[in-house]
Amino acid sequence: MLSAGLPEGAMPKLERPGPLRERVYEALLELITTRSLRPGQHLVESELAQHLGVSRQPVREALQRLNTDGWVDLRPAQGAFVHEPTEDEADQLLTVRTLLEAEAARLAAVHADANGIAELEDLCSRGEAAVGGEEVEKVVEANAAFHARVMALAGNAVLAELARQVDRRVRWYYTPVARQRGAQSWIEHRELIAAIAERDEQRAAGIMREHTEHTRRSYHERERS
Repeated sequence: MLSAGLPEGAMPKLERPGPLRERVYEALLELITTRSLRPGQHLVESELAQHLGVSRQPVREALQRLNTDGWVDLRPAQGAFVHEPTEDEADQLLTVRTLLEAEAARLAAVHADANGIAELEDLCSRGEAAVGGEEVEKVVEANAAFHARVMALAGNAVLAELARQVDRRVRWYYTPVARQRGAQSWIEHRELIAAIAERDEQRAAGIMREHTEHTRRSYHERERS
C-alpha cells in the first residue's frame, strides 16, 4: 500500500510500447482526476514507480510535467503533493465551463439529428442506472460522456477544443459532488434532451446554463460542509 493510502491493485502495470513518460503522465493524471490520488496527498516517486512497474525517472518527469500543468505541487525539501484547488480556482473554471456548455447546447439544438438525440438518451439511461446502483465512478464517466456528446453535436471544432482543455478539471471537481447531485442531475439532462429534440435553442442554452450552475454551487456547498 502506498504511504498515503492508495490500495494495492489500483495502479495497473503499464504496457512498454510507446513513449513511457507519456504513459506514466496519463496514468497519474487519471488517478488524480478520479481522486484515487486525493488533493494534498504526498506522492512518493519510489512507491509510484513500484506500482506502475517502471523506474523512477519517468515518474520524476511526469511529476514535473504535472507540476507545470497545475495538477501537482513540488515543494522544496518536502516532495510532490497532489494540488489542492482553491475555491477561486474551481469557481473560475466552472464559470468558464458554463459559458462553453451553454453555447454547445444551443448549437446542438440547431444541428443534432435523430441519431444524436438517441445517443444522448442512451447516455442518460446509463447515468441513471449508475446513480441507481450508487456507482460514483460510472456516474462521473457517464456524465462526462454525456456532456462530450452534446459538445460534439454542436458541430463547432473550436468550441470543442476549448472544452477539451477544461474537461479533466471539470471531472476533478465533479467527482466529489456526483453523489450529492444524484438523480437530479440526470433529470436536468432529460430536460436538455427534450429542448434539443424540439430545436429550442434558447431553452437548451438556459437549461444547460442552470445545470452547470447547479454543479458549481454544489461544489462550493461541499467545500463549506
